[in-house]
Amino acid sequence: MYSDPKDCLYCTNNDTLHNLMIEILPLKVSRAFLFKEQTYKGRCLVAYNGHVNDLNELTPEQRALFIEDVAAVTRAMQKLFNPEKINYGAYSDKLSHLHFHLAPKYVDGPDYGGTFRMNPGEVYLTDAEYAAMVDALRKELEAYMA
Repeated sequence: MYSDPKDCLYCTNNDTLHNLMIEILPLKVSRAFLFKEQTYKGRCLVAYNGHVNDLNELTPEQRALFIEDVAAVTRAMQKLFNPEKINYGAYSDKLSHLHFHLAPKYVDGPDYGGTFRMNPGEVYLTDAEYAAMVDALRKELEAYMA
């Protein structure tokens, strides 16, 4: 199923998007976000700038830049939050806009050894805590963008 860009939360930059996540900064070909729901401490998302459905729709150059953006975010997450592993999720069953969920997993943490839940609705932070995480991630990612 292909969604219409005018109905896409990433393309329209709508309230639904901002209720779910906080934009960290634009990257080379994508945008980085911090999920507000933080069951998986440091969980982020990287959304491609254009409205495409899948990696296979990108040119090799676009695909390489997108994967570089994803890797930059995971490097920042690894440095700042030190998870045991970062799980990647590229679902798009109902919203066909290329994006990767990046869910840090911790030994003895939620769902370690299994699949992360999309939106468990269990852990929300204060505005100050979100701001501190976004600032730290932004600082790491600005070095990548320089």
